[in-house]
Amino acid sequence: MPRLGAHLSIAGGLPRAVDRAEASRCEALQIFTKSAGQWRARELPPEEIACFRARVAESGIRPVVAHNSYLINLAAPSALRAQSIAALGEELDRAEALGLDGLVMHPGSYTTGNEQGGLRLIASALAELLAARPRMRTMVLLEQTAGQGTNLGHRFEHLAAILEYLDGSPRLGICLDTCHLLTAGYDLCTEEGYAGTFHEFDRIVGLNRIKVFHLNDSKKPCGSRVDRHEHIGKGCLGLEPFRRLLNDPRFTGLPMLLETPKLETAASKRRSDVDPWDARNLRTLRKLIRAV
Repeated sequence: MPRLGAHLSIAGGLPRAVDRAEASRCEALQIFTKSAGQWRARELPPEEIACFRARVAESGIRPVVAHNSYLINLAAPSALRAQSIAALGEELDRAEALGLDGLVMHPGSYTTGNEQGGLRLIASALAELLAARPRMRTMVLLEQTAGQGTNLGHRFEHLAAILEYLDGSPRLGICLDTCHLLTAGYDLCTEEGYAGTFHEFDRIVGLNRIKVFHLNDSKKPCGSRVDRHEHIGKGCLGLEPFRRLLNDPRFTGLPMLLETPKLETAASKRRSDVDPWDARNLRTLRKLIRAV
């Protein structure tokens, strides 16, 4: 069985995300450890860290991963790249302090130069950050992207290149997003397309590198290179790709996390910490899992 979960809010403090995960019947969890749209982060009090770690342990929710800030771009020109490296280092330190299993990150976008130059910049920044943290247990999880603009990571070859530059470091894993796969041009909608996509990934990167899945339907069609998430079964993927993925024995036990749209209303937040759309999407996914 895969471990289903969602990306949940840390509003009210990090331990509240675990409360929300329990209330939503999540078996795995993704969070931000800080505001995703700001460079600065509030310092995490030791008591909040201890409470979060205790709540995770008693809840049995695992793995717990974080997603890094959307501002970070390791392939950017010098000034922004230096700021991005410092910010990513801070996020890695926060994730390690919280005992998180991984930090999911978009590789970056080259704003000057070319793909290969951008990939080398990303890899060298990661090498620097990992070398400075030799005892860090939190994995860096490169997320395959939709490929908007000059975003890197939408081709499996991009991910393989970063890993190769880092000599295949075991401290790096991969996060695959179903919406991103489709819009990057990997057609999961047919049985042949699904089989071909994972055969290609295994050949180029290796299935053993996959540590997390993001389960999102897509508002945009295959090959559009536009990242717009939709509720499960309501977009261009439909239900069958999720049925195949959830019942694929190669991915037994892996976390599969929703990043689908939330019901963002003040009234819904007052009533409950369980987002109705999260609950509905999780129910839909669980119905697709075949009984053993």
